[in-house]
Amino acid sequence: MRLKEVMRGCDYTPSLTLPPRGGGLGEGDMDISGVAYDSRKVKENCLFVAITGERYDGHDFIKDVIEGGAAAIVYERNINETGKGRMGETGTYSPVLRVSDSPSPLPLYISVKNTRKALACIANNFYGRPSDRLTLIGITGTNGKTTTTYILKSILESWGKEVGLIGTIQYLIKDRVYPALHTTPESLEFQGLLKDIFLSGCTHVISEVSSHALAQYRVDGAGFKTAVFTNLTGDHLDFHKTMEDYFRAKERLFRELLNKDGTSVINLDDPYGRSLVSSLVAFCRSQNILTYGLETGADIMAVDIDNSFQGLRFKILFRGRNYDISSHLIGQPNVYNIMSAVGVSISLGVPWQVILKGIEKAGNVTGRFEKVDIGQGFLCIIDYAHSEDALERLICTARELTLPPHPPLTKGGYRGGDSSPRIITVFGCGGDRDRGKRPRMGAVATRLSDFVIITSDNPRSEEPADIIKEIEGGIVSKNYLIEPYRREAIMKAVDMADDGDIVLIAGKGHEDYQEIKGVRYRFNDRDVIEGAIKDKLQRKDSGSQGVKNAGKKLLDPSTPFSST
Repeated sequence: MRLKEVMRGCDYTPSLTLPPRGGGLGEGDMDISGVAYDSRKVKENCLFVAITGERYDGHDFIKDVIEGGAAAIVYERNINETGKGRMGETGTYSPVLRVSDSPSPLPLYISVKNTRKALACIANNFYGRPSDRLTLIGITGTNGKTTTTYILKSILESWGKEVGLIGTIQYLIKDRVYPALHTTPESLEFQGLLKDIFLSGCTHVISEVSSHALAQYRVDGAGFKTAVFTNLTGDHLDFHKTMEDYFRAKERLFRELLNKDGTSVINLDDPYGRSLVSSLVAFCRSQNILTYGLETGADIMAVDIDNSFQGLRFKILFRGRNYDISSHLIGQPNVYNIMSAVGVSISLGVPWQVILKGIEKAGNVTGRFEKVDIGQGFLCIIDYAHSEDALERLICTARELTLPPHPPLTKGGYRGGDSSPRIITVFGCGGDRDRGKRPRMGAVATRLSDFVIITSDNPRSEEPADIIKEIEGGIVSKNYLIEPYRREAIMKAVDMADDGDIVLIAGKGHEDYQEIKGVRYRFNDRDVIEGAIKDKLQRKDSGSQGVKNAGKKLLDPSTPFSST
């Protein structure tokens, strides 16, 4: 593709003081073989875009990029002769043009104000603006995104549509499954996925859109037909700093990226959802808004809700008519997820009989209130809840399925004389993430559960003990114990559970790894739970008591989180 076409619509200034290959953008243009923002992926005659990531800055690798054969470099700040990025004293965006030891012809330098914005524009052009040929649906919010995408996928497939999916668990293109490194990938991968989805024959794409993606312009250039706002609660404040910034990032999807004839589907029960509606009205984008909720005033309302271990039964009211909903999903959060999927379906013109069929066909999503039952007398549930709001919703949903509140467990979490069903929660908090939510999650877990085991999530570069200490800062009760080894924490919870109890394993959900000190080790909550249950059932059959591995650590302290 010609460089001029790749840069079409991007706000840039070419620096022609270096001898470009084939001339500058105004001097005959040049062919571009590919686009890269990772210096290790640079190939001959490609265009390199220097963006700043979580760990590295592309401006620091310009020398490597030149030696790799890049034909052009898009940058936003000064570059010195060693290839290290630096901003000039004047704040200008002109590069220092000396790379004397480079064996390759020097590339064309292209200056932009924001390389992430430029990358989104470039990626969209390079892949042929694929969203123009697809019905693209974006779902954003703190909680509920993943489950909503799978419900909606079931509905659209029941309508006979071929559907691609981009989200937290995986990326799906028909029968092809790709691991998801991010909820929403970088713009180059995002546009590449859209093109692959189109070429596969799909007509519709459902994408989770994270706040990070919106703040970093990863989905800019894509045209969204429908956008969903699920809710907004305290999370990711290590990145956004304030709830206002967090909300403004989410708002971009509706104010800047939604097609002019697109539809906004918004949770009216959420205070930020109401703020979003007001914002769109003021922005003259109110003509295509569908709201949903349990409270009076929403366009789509749920009433007569029956929640059980068998699933959900309720009615949806819409424009004077009511529709009977039957779902295998459990809990009030899934009532909201179903309503949001219904809102999208209505906006796309899906017939009601198809909507109802698709909802009924939608199965449980991996790691989202996922039940583990291999014949034990108690229930184990795995959930991705990793914020205080999500954890509260998880525990309250489980509480609805048990008897009324009852006294806490005895010291150590084991049963006294009370035989009432109880909730035992295992959770931790991720390292290198929002530290402010840690004490709040500790408070929620111990206040709403009968007993809590505080453990490790993905500690990343932090020490597990430091994270746990911050969690303890919000706890005022004594109905908990600390077990930093996640495998052992899960086994203890399973061991102390009696018939009728509910064991909640929160935080990691679908994840099949645990990240410690920059290394991802194989670890799957479900595998550990099933192993613990089988061990308990075997001990029960043989008449032995207590934790099989009591008295020793399950993992060597020198490698505390080795692979399973």
